[in-house]
Amino acid sequence: MPVYNAPDQLIGILRDTVVALVRRDGHDLSARQLGVFLTVYMGEGPHTVRGLAATLNVSKPAITRALDRLGELDLARRKTDPQDRRSVLVQRTVKGAAFLREIRGIMVEADSVAHAVSPSEPANTESAARRAG
Repeated sequence: MPVYNAPDQLIGILRDTVVALVRRDGHDLSARQLGVFLTVYMGEGPHTVRGLAATLNVSKPAITRALDRLGELDLARRKTDPQDRRSVLVQRTVKGAAFLREIRGIMVEADSVAHAVSPSEPANTESAARRAG
């Protein structure tokens, strides 16, 4: 039987995940960059700049800027589509897959702390974020 989180617990998990990502050594992603990253890694591919812009309802230049940063960090790479040279494909990387595993681990720990808190109390999982960071 699945266990569901209360909205306050979900917000606590999100907060603690973001705080842990900010506190750890390494790169920092903006919300837009993280949104593009997660869309590429969690969604069915292949992904294009045009498709990501449509999916996220943002401009193609905004996607391009996010992909510039993800490319600098080797979390995603762009490649010209060999079947349509006007189109740019977005590809996953080994480093990006490792980063996604890291995010999952942080979220799992924050979730386990949130479930340890009594359901009548708001989840405060800052200690999980400190341990993960």
